[in-house]
Amino acid sequence: MFNWTVLNLDRKTEDGFVTTAHWNVTATDGDFSASAYGSVGFSGDLTTPYEDLTEEQVLGWVWEQIDKAEIESNLAAQINAQKNPVSATGVPW
Repeated sequence: MFNWTVLNLDRKTEDGFVTTAHWNVTATDGDFSASAYGSVGFSGDLTTPYEDLTEEQVLGWVWEQIDKAEIESNLAAQINAQKNPVSATGVPW
């Protein structure tokens, strides 16, 4: 249901160390979907050079700094609202 991806990385050119990760998560349930985007900055405590990184490793760093469960809960609530709307627009004819 949740698909987390790293969209882009900002890094220092002199040493290749990542300073910012830009991430996206998409939740899907049949024809319904919701997504969120964010960025996480790092303050020089990362020691893995750019060329050695994996998406899984960077997502781990991201998840250490954000509330992953809350984001996923919010996306699930958005999908639930799409599936069970409380208001509608239109005309009866």
